[in-house]
Order: sequence, then structure tokens, then C-alpha cells
Amino acid sequence: MNEVEEFAVSLERAVNERVDREPGWMKRDAFIDIVGEYLVEDGALEDLQVCYHLSQQGRTRMEVGGYSVSDDGRILDLVAVDHPNYCQTVPRDQIRQRYRWARNFAEACQRGHHRQMEESSPEFDMAQTINHRWNDFGKIRIFLFTDGRSTLTSLEPEDLNGIPVVYELWDIERIRRLATSGRQEEPITLDLREFGTPIPCLPALGNNSDYQCLLAVIPGHLLAEIYERYGAKLLQRNVRAFLQARGKVNKGISETIRRTPERFLAYNNGISATATGVELSDGLHGREIVSLHDFQIVNGGQTTASLHHAVRRDKADLSDIQVAAKITVVEPGQLDDLVPRISRYANSQNTINEADFESNSPFHIQLERLSRSIWAPAPVGSTRQSHWYYERVRGQYDVAKSRFTTASQRKVFERENPNSQRFAKTDAARYEMTFRLQPHVVSLGAQKCFQMWTMQVLSTTEPPGEHEFRTLVAKKIFFDRARKEIQTLFPRAGYLANVTTYTIARLINDLDVNDVLAHIWRDQAPSEDLLQAVRVLCSPVRESLLKAPGSGNVTEWCKKEDCWKRVIDIPWNRGGG
Repeated sequence: MNEVEEFAVSLERAVNERVDREPGWMKRDAFIDIVGEYLVEDGALEDLQVCYHLSQQGRTRMEVGGYSVSDDGRILDLVAVDHPNYCQTVPRDQIRQRYRWARNFAEACQRGHHRQMEESSPEFDMAQTINHRWNDFGKIRIFLFTDGRSTLTSLEPEDLNGIPVVYELWDIERIRRLATSGRQEEPITLDLREFGTPIPCLPALGNNSDYQCLLAVIPGHLLAEIYERYGAKLLQRNVRAFLQARGKVNKGISETIRRTPERFLAYNNGISATATGVELSDGLHGREIVSLHDFQIVNGGQTTASLHHAVRRDKADLSDIQVAAKITVVEPGQLDDLVPRISRYANSQNTINEADFESNSPFHIQLERLSRSIWAPAPVGSTRQSHWYYERVRGQYDVAKSRFTTASQRKVFERENPNSQRFAKTDAARYEMTFRLQPHVVSLGAQKCFQMWTMQVLSTTEPPGEHEFRTLVAKKIFFDRARKEIQTLFPRAGYLANVTTYTIARLINDLDVNDVLAHIWRDQAPSEDLLQAVRVLCSPVRESLLKAPGSGNVTEWCKKEDCWKRVIDIPWNRGGG
């Protein structure tokens, strides 16, 4: 087998494992969930809720596998799916057909398709959300996930009742590259010829052997267009940029855009960016940047997002706006070392904390080290110990396993580091924010929850010690087991993620959490009394979540602190919990 076929086999194995853990799920749902996790961590998607829907209206078929509303409500993301194909080539007409079915669904939602659905179903929630937010959408993105191969490179953007529709194809080869890259993002190659013109630049003088620095002035409208195309993927190495500009600095930027755009260059500190390759040419005014490979904005994300929002939301004229830019070109192997230092030392408009540097921060590096060195107690009835594997960078687990040359060595690795005991940054954020009694933050989705954890908690937290690592693992054990219990009680009922985080938060509000977690780590499992408390409490919690004010949208209601205030008031019998 070649690399793609080997990856397809491992992906199918992961799909089967997830189906075993998710009663009522089809392989299709598990496939969407796994691929969606790759894209969420990559930044291509802000979040994804698996929610399969298939229906027929006359001769019109509608089919989607999941959805998300991102960019503060401006972008509707829909997922189409074609699975299973087992690495076989998928006909182009079949791909276009799947896209059309998802597009039909979006159009039906605009017309009120949710009124034909069962109100307590997740499908109703999805269709109602799309209907209610339709007028806010500035773009619709339809992603097609398939485990087949495709020779279709692109589809022309379309228009759906005045809203641009763009299509993204994720076939098995592209998924493999993303999943096994071991990087934070799929690299962006920025070809400025596609945007109209190269950018004049001034290469800094000097004999820097390990980097090249370019100074440039970028037109404001060009920066906004680049962000329109690539979105948050431009900012994957700049966590603060994800906060989307709500502080005083961003109000100042908006004020300058509106009142004195010609002074933007004087008032604004500009952006700092990195790339691993650059193509230069000789132009009328000297050297020009033609293209940049693996382009990332590491400081100035708020500036970039503010310019984009000014155009899309306020219809602002950016023709008089210029933005200063420092672009550092480095070797790929130096990115993880150099980029955090650039972010730390650059003159940014807001304070940048150590914890803002995501996977390269001391906190995450130390968490990774602890996960490799600490052996968990053997479960009851066993003498075999194992690690809880923290995957600081996507693909680490598979890369580590692939270093072993024989099947027997790989089995030993898997036995000592079970796949079921692997967790990532967004998982850790979900556990921590739940135990900090913020289930409404967890309900915002994986990326936003991680951002809130980073800014609210890690900015004032020292790197963890052994006790903190054991406590985090205990939280994971409890969270995962509670989720399984709730899913067993309400199979295919929807809102599982919301019910789980709210139930656990409500439960631990009344418990001695430190004592509970110490026992969970020691036994590597929650007590039966604790699980019984979960079973008792999850039903009234679920009922509370479903009763959104004014028969509103459940998913949106769960994101509000008022929802948590209502849940915290639920009376219940603690019993032996």
C-alpha cells in the first residue's frame, strides 16, 4: 500500500472506533466528526456540529452532514459528505451532485424548512439557526468530505439569493496531508498576482543567514481581500487575533477608518508576518513581492480583521488606507522557535502573554513532557500501566508510532499509549472550562472555548506540575464517562455535548472536587455513586436546556450565561454522589 492507502485504512479504523463509542452513529457521522476535528484545529473551520439531514421536496433532494456559523455570524458553513469510497476515484458529477444537495438545503432553510421538522431534534435547531440568521450571512461555504480521490481541483463560486457560495473539497489525499503534517495549519501560498498586483518592498540590508526581512506598505483593501479569502487561517499563530477586535484598540481602528483613513499609516503599528518562501521580481519602483509561501500574520490580526469587517459590514472605503508590514522569511524548521519570539518582542497594540503562543507556550510543552513520563495507575483487575498521551501538535501520535519499524513494536507503543487515552489542546480546554463552571463557554465550540481558556486562565497560570497533570486526566476520565452515560440514556437525542458539560458543571458545583478527582485518578474511573448522580441529574438539565426562552434556538441558548444561571438553580437529590 502507498501512503494514502495506509492513511485511509487508519482513518477507517478510527471511524470504527468512534462508532463503537457513539451509540446510534453511522460510520458517515464518525467520518464527518473526525475530519471536522482536523479542520477545526487547522482553522479552516471555526467549529462543526455533526448533524445529518436527508429529505426530499418533490424532485429536489437535500442532504447535509453538519454545519457551523462562524466569523461572528457572518459565514454559514455546511458539510456535504461522500463516504465510503475506500480511496477509489469519485466521479466529478458525483461531487457536484453532493454540493448541489447541500446548496438545496441552504436554500430550503431560507424559506423556512425548519417548520416541517420535529422541534426537539438537532436538525430543527440547525435549520432554524440558518433561517433566523440568513440576513446576516455574507458568505456560504460548502465543504465536501470524502475518503475517495478526486481530480476536481476547484469549482467556480456561485451566488445563492445574493449570498456568495464557495466550495471546498477535502478528499482523502488532502485530508491525509493535513492530518499527518504535524503542523498547526495547512500552509497558505499567497500569490499576489491573483489579487491584481505585486507589492513593492524594501529588503533589509545585512547578512542574516537564517532569515530575510522585507519591509512593505500594503493597501488596506488588499489586506481585507486576503482575509476574505483565507479568514482565521491567516492568524493560526496569533491566538489574540481570534478575539475579533472588541477592545479599545479596535474601536480606535474603526474610528480611524471612518474619520481619517489617510492617517491610518501614521496611527497604526501595522502587521508582522512570516513566510517560509518568497518570490521577488524587479518592478518599476524596485523590488516587488510576487508570492509568499506559508504566509501567516503573527501580529496585527486585529488590524486585519477590523479592515475586513469595515468593508463587509460597514461598506467602508479603504482606498486611502495603507498598512505597514514587516515580513520575515525563515526556513520551515525555524518557525516553531522564531514565530513565538516575533510575537513576543514585536510592538503589538495589545499586550501579548506567554500563553498566547498556543502549542509552543511553556504550558503546553510541559503538559506534553508530563504526559510522556507519568504512568497512570493500572485499572482495577489489571497490572498494566499506560500513559495519557497529550498531543501538543496535531499528528504527533501517529508520527511517534510510525518511528517503530515492526508491527510488534507499534503494538507495544499502542499498549503503553492507547489511542483512547489521547487528547489535544481543545479537549483540555473543554474539560478545564467545564470544571471552572463555565459550560456556556464550552458550548461556544472547540476553538472559541480554547481561546477563552487561553486568555482567561493560561495567561496567569504557571506551567503544570505532576499534580495538575493528574487532575486534568481525572477530569477527562470523568467527562468522557459521563458523556457515555448520558448518551446511553438519550441515544440520538441531540445536544449531547451541551447536556454533558452542563450536567458535570452542575454536579461538581455541589461536590468536593479535589477529593473526587483524586479518587478518579487513583481508580482510573469514576465511582458508581458519581455516575448515578450523573444519570439522575442529566434529565432535568436536558429539560432546562430545551426550554430556551421564547421557544428560541437551543444551541444559541446554551451559549449564554443566563442558561447556566438557570441550570445552577435546578434542585436535585445528591444521593450517594
